[in-house]
Amino acid sequence: MGKFKFTTEFEINASQKMLFPYLSSASGLAQWFADDVNIDEDKVFSFIWDDEEHKAIKAGQKLNQWVRFEFLPEMEEDKEDPSYIELKLDVNDLTQTLFLQITDYSDLDDAEEQQELWENLVLTLKELIGGR
Repeated sequence: MGKFKFTTEFEINASQKMLFPYLSSASGLAQWFADDVNIDEDKVFSFIWDDEEHKAIKAGQKLNQWVRFEFLPEMEEDKEDPSYIELKLDVNDLTQTLFLQITDYSDLDDAEEQQELWENLVLTLKELIGGR
């Protein structure tokens, strides 16, 4: 089964500097993105949803701009085509409005379900930072 690339974007009333730790650190992500997030001595992130653990590495980041988590393969076919989540902060030069752009590359193929999932997650994030 192939993977699907889902991209969405949300306006957030916050500064990049204030928001970025919520996107890039285990403690920040644990507050809105997953039930719990831990990081081990090898810098492998453990994302826990519904008592299931999914391990990922931080495949790249640029401070206050973007971060990408690549999930470690759970099956043989995942080795060639790993799932990932990329969280990117983009400022509109004209209005100075901050947008969170999310790219979710995974087995989930229902765009409507993905949109609803991310809307709920980002709503939690906005309530957390007061960035409605």
